[in-house]
Amino acid sequence: MPAEIQVHDTSEGASRRIAWLTLALGFAAALVWFLAKSHRQGVGIAIGTALAWLNYRWLDQGLGAFVTVAQAQEGSEQARVPAAVYWKFAGRYVLIGLAIYVTVHYFTVPLVAVIFGLLALGAGVFAESLYEIFAAFQSSRG
Repeated sequence: MPAEIQVHDTSEGASRRIAWLTLALGFAAALVWFLAKSHRQGVGIAIGTALAWLNYRWLDQGLGAFVTVAQAQEGSEQARVPAAVYWKFAGRYVLIGLAIYVTVHYFTVPLVAVIFGLLALGAGVFAESLYEIFAAFQSSRG
């Protein structure tokens, strides 16, 4: 049982790091782009970063709800997941689509910049992966 608790603690830490790394890397890129190239593109990257972070948070919360329900109803034939969880899974795509449409159409922010900001989640996950590899290497040496 202690091994399961440690894995849960590790995944919680990784989840938090991915969330803040997404914001930090995305907003840093947005600031650099805002100052060096174009204000509109910098804003687009920042908006895409915020949407990527929100998408990740809702995905993480939805998966956490699925795990909680599955564990709570472990002995039953069919686990019942609240409808709100399904709406949150679908709602994140609707929200991202609407936010991108409004940003590009009404505020004339370049679509490529928003998409670039959405990629901040990938950068955050990549940075977290490097951290995990480095931490494992350090603990094996230690």
